[in-house]
Amino acid sequence: MTIPLKQIDAYRWEIPRTGKMRVPGLIFTDREMLEDIQQDQGPTQVANVATLPGIIKHSMAMPDMHWGYGFPIGGVAAFDLDEGVVSPGGVGYDINCGCRLMRTELTADRVQPNIEKLVTALFGSIPSGVGSSGSIRLNQKEQKAVLVKGARWAVERSMGTEDDLMRTEDYGRMEGADPGVVSDRALVRGRDQLGTLGSGNHFIEVAVTEEIYDETAARAFGLFTGGVVVFIHSGSRGLGYQICDDFLKVLGKVAAREGIEIPDRQLACAPLKSREGRDYLAGMACAANYAWANRQIMMHWTREVFLRVFEASPAALKMSLVYDVCHNIAKIERHEVDGKTRDICVHRKGATRSLPAGHPLVGEVYRSIGQPILIPGDMGTGSYVLVGTEGALKETFGSTCHGAGRVLSRTAAVKAARGRSIRNELLGRGIFVMTGGRDSLAEEMPDAYKDVDRVVEVVHGAGLSRKVARTRPLGVIKG
Repeated sequence: MTIPLKQIDAYRWEIPRTGKMRVPGLIFTDREMLEDIQQDQGPTQVANVATLPGIIKHSMAMPDMHWGYGFPIGGVAAFDLDEGVVSPGGVGYDINCGCRLMRTELTADRVQPNIEKLVTALFGSIPSGVGSSGSIRLNQKEQKAVLVKGARWAVERSMGTEDDLMRTEDYGRMEGADPGVVSDRALVRGRDQLGTLGSGNHFIEVAVTEEIYDETAARAFGLFTGGVVVFIHSGSRGLGYQICDDFLKVLGKVAAREGIEIPDRQLACAPLKSREGRDYLAGMACAANYAWANRQIMMHWTREVFLRVFEASPAALKMSLVYDVCHNIAKIERHEVDGKTRDICVHRKGATRSLPAGHPLVGEVYRSIGQPILIPGDMGTGSYVLVGTEGALKETFGSTCHGAGRVLSRTAAVKAARGRSIRNELLGRGIFVMTGGRDSLAEEMPDAYKDVDRVVEVVHGAGLSRKVARTRPLGVIKG
């Protein structure tokens, strides 16, 4: 099925409202990347989301979009609280998969000669790979405390500071979490995975800041040219996956019961005001809090490794959190819609919040600058730090892209990598890589992803976020 697209400007393409669509679709991209986007069912999924009850304004997709479960990855959609729905497909299986960035006073000339030693130490300290388990074992009481407290649970156990919480989206804790709606199966899956990286596109990346675009914002974020930073990209592990899977079954039945016509069973949903819809949000919040605790713990261990490898004091290293952002979440937020301020439910799946200076949801530490936005690329090129804008608040409910976005499926990537040594190719670029999975390097090779520079140029040009800095990888751990 070919979806008609109408070009609005250099960065915006509209899917006109047809059939049972309640609103138009809106895709942010440029003409060159549009060709890749049209190779899969992503645009069809944008149109399908536009048929859901209570959707507001547009069904949207960012330039890193590609086919996903129900919603496209890169999808953004907001729903009225009275007439609208919540859909697990609009959040994804890896609830609160997100990215965390740390800055240091170290420079590349000191880290590059030690990169193999550093990455090896990180790999030995932070479990990675499919089904990986960590050293933290939770009893039922402690696990439920994690689901409610989020990153604060780790901070209370000396694995971080109050300052870390101030630099984390929602201060590392989502309100409304209720462990009572989480299945025993989900609890079991999450019991020994706290402090683990996981598999797939999850990673820890040691990088150097190569270019600064906005000196004021970069200074506020603690970034400087030549400075070494660390990205941590992970989520809610098996617990989040199971919570999503459990509620997809429940909400599929609710959609049928309520007479909600969905064009794809993967768009299972429930009215936001229904008990099942509220239960999903409460379970999703549990997974989100687990993910924040998970990244907080990994950051603490990462800091310890750096201190050990470089035999430096915390004061000398000045290794601190820049920010932590969600990529997969649904949130009740206050936005202006048709000239009126109201609470709505914003789904961001493979999309990042983008809030401007002065917004009350931006923590005080960055309120005068705007919210930091972290855009990881592939492990062979670079990543970006952006800052939120008024344009995103007005047009996309405060949303922007979240990464480079795939152009090859994992199966296609493995096939394309046959006969090649991705590890040696990366080493030839000066990037030392270790992995916890047999096929991880092939599945996640740079060729499997879009050009992150182009993706960022689209959101920068469209006014959805503003470029602050670009980084280049020195060493990577892939899940």
